[in-house]
Amino acid sequence: MKIAVVGTGYVGLVTAVCLAHWGHTVACVETDRKKLSALKAGRSPIFEQGVEELMHSCAERLSYTDSCGEACADAQAVFICVGTPARDDGFANLKQVFTVAEEIAACACRDCVCVVKSTVPIGTNLKLDRLFFSRTKRGVSIEAAANPEFLSQGTAVRDFLSGPRVVIGVESAHSGEILKRIYADYHGKIIMTDRQTAEMIKYASNNFLALKISYINEIANLCEIVGADVETVACGMGADSRIGDKFLRAGIGYGGSCFPKDTKALHWLAKHHDYEIKTVKAAIEVNENQKIRLIQKAHRYYPSLEGLTVAVLGLTFKPGTDDLRDAPSIPNIAVLLQEGAKIRVWDPSGYERINAVYPGRLACCGTIEEAVGGAHLCLILTEWRQIREFDPAGYEKLMKRPVVIDGRNCYSRDAAQKAGIAYDCIGRPRILPRSWTDQAGRVLSLPVHSRKTASASVMSLQTSV
Repeated sequence: MKIAVVGTGYVGLVTAVCLAHWGHTVACVETDRKKLSALKAGRSPIFEQGVEELMHSCAERLSYTDSCGEACADAQAVFICVGTPARDDGFANLKQVFTVAEEIAACACRDCVCVVKSTVPIGTNLKLDRLFFSRTKRGVSIEAAANPEFLSQGTAVRDFLSGPRVVIGVESAHSGEILKRIYADYHGKIIMTDRQTAEMIKYASNNFLALKISYINEIANLCEIVGADVETVACGMGADSRIGDKFLRAGIGYGGSCFPKDTKALHWLAKHHDYEIKTVKAAIEVNENQKIRLIQKAHRYYPSLEGLTVAVLGLTFKPGTDDLRDAPSIPNIAVLLQEGAKIRVWDPSGYERINAVYPGRLACCGTIEEAVGGAHLCLILTEWRQIREFDPAGYEKLMKRPVVIDGRNCYSRDAAQKAGIAYDCIGRPRILPRSWTDQAGRVLSLPVHSRKTASASVMSLQTSV
């Protein structure tokens, strides 16, 4: 089948290469000249496992252009895969979606289905139908169809080809048959429904996962107060099939391109219809507070961060991507800079993007050892494999004062205790070096940083959370 894909970001390029893998002929539309040049040279402009390999193996069925008219004129289906970022009020910005739809209407020379992959508010496909009805050439019919994506960055190719379900929302049997042909090589569950329901499935799914993350983070914070271990709590909860063990990993909140904007969009949509989803509102608030949880913890050891060398390990919102959208690293680094800390960062993929946010203000290190060497404090913000595999004893050996505050629970408490470091994580009792406590386990007075002198002085370490 001849297919056009407009937009070559995470969703668009993954969609294009996977459809080509299934044997379809796919024309990709990208207006950014730098990205287009990379695509034509066989290089992926996104950091996503498996994409570049499929670009090469399916090269004869893939083409790249900056002309929507060239790609869409004779296509049987056109996938819209452009961004729908949150507006200032929280609602999804649909400018790119409707701009592309207008271009499709102007250039389509045959009947086709416009497949909306982008996450859009309920009712968007109906509005697109109205646009197509008024703008298409005489004798040409275009019908909008909802086909929301459920891709996770880092595993997007696998999710597309063999994920648990595909959701298709159509108005007519004809459009349904076109989508079934497109997904003929997909062997999972296909849910056929109307377009409004398909649009809602995407929002309801992402918001439920966001709720789950915020809930376990709230439980984690309570665990710290009462002396429980959130990882064991999560294990016990997840063993219940009604709950499941996914998205029960406590940390410093969700980020990325989906959860933050989709929770805000659903919250806005409900308010627009004079209804409030209180659980979603709470999840948004919890997540924003959780992002700076490590800074709050840091002040237990250093009332002032001024003049301190702080190692920040991990910049992206999750491992396996270079995406910094709504990543916890952004607000944490902002606070560190505001308080006068000297920041060294390490990340396998995020330097280009973080330097665009904080140009010339961060020391980007080539290794974890370089980042933590001589540091007073280490914050772990992303659970990259290299961090999880780093021996905690290295912190004790290399840091000026081995205080590690782990927002992703990368290490076992036994490993931290053996290493002799101060290890403060999420939802688990903290570990302190034996020299910091008396025989009864009570915290002794410890040297901490002074705001006035920017040097060591003696102050009491607060034991409360």
